[in-house]
Amino acid sequence: MKLRNTVLTIATLFVGLTMCLASPTLGTWKLNEAKSKIPAGAPKNLTVVYEAKGDSIKCTIDGVDGQGKPTHNEWTGKFDGKDYPVTGDPNSDTRSIKQVDTHTSDVTVKKGGKVTLTGKAVVSADGKTRTVTISGMDAAGKHVETVFVYDKQ
Repeated sequence: MKLRNTVLTIATLFVGLTMCLASPTLGTWKLNEAKSKIPAGAPKNLTVVYEAKGDSIKCTIDGVDGQGKPTHNEWTGKFDGKDYPVTGDPNSDTRSIKQVDTHTSDVTVKKGGKVTLTGKAVVSADGKTRTVTISGMDAAGKHVETVFVYDKQ
């Protein structure tokens, strides 16, 4: 009887862990420029990959800057609202993501401890589309809002 209860408890824990790690955010997302609202000359994240890395999430972003030159940056952290370092991005040095609910998260980007961008990422109920709305200042100090729409690959 004890063995049966132990096996059932372990199985329940594994099912729970699997459900927690099966976030709809995980996977590869490709920018759908036709559905996005991106100002001319703005940088674009063309491919975003979220993968489980131990008890954290690793995010790898490949895109182009405002002049069309390739960019690559990485972030590894948790969706707990704390700042984690970013590598490869000259415009930010930390990023924090806070999970609001299963399909929604808030994003804060900082450079030198100062908030430069804020945003919200929403994965559709069917898990096939991810919409990221970003607000911040452009290089001229003008407020801009950009909407990136990604398709799950």
